[in-house]
Amino acid sequence: MNADIQEYNNAQVASDKAICNLLANEIDKGLPEAENKIWHKHPVWFLDGNPVVGYSKLKDSVRLLFWSGQTFEEEGLQKEGSFKAAEMRYTAVDQVNTKDLARWLKKSRDIQWDYKNIVKRKGKLERLK
Repeated sequence: MNADIQEYNNAQVASDKAICNLLANEIDKGLPEAENKIWHKHPVWFLDGNPVVGYSKLKDSVRLLFWSGQTFEEEGLQKEGSFKAAEMRYTAVDQVNTKDLARWLKKSRDIQWDYKNIVKRKGKLERLK
């Protein structure tokens, strides 16, 4: 695991740390080719410089975010924001369904919107895959 991501996870309370560690390990397993780093203070995985998945500690949960998740057509993911992102929130490690997560990670590779160039395109998203 990326040392900065491990440091982020270690800074969480025990229950949230368990969620973060599980998410990081499953994301690394599902997207072994992805670059990962702390981006805007949160762990994020990138494919060809484009953010695809990450997680963050919220006040009451750990939020798993897929930048193109609304396009996955998955009932378990909730719409987030005004672009194409979708999320799942967890309050306990046993809530993480690793089969669902593996499927979402596959879709995050196959279905992508171009967030890398959103500023250059003045807020307009274009589909990459």
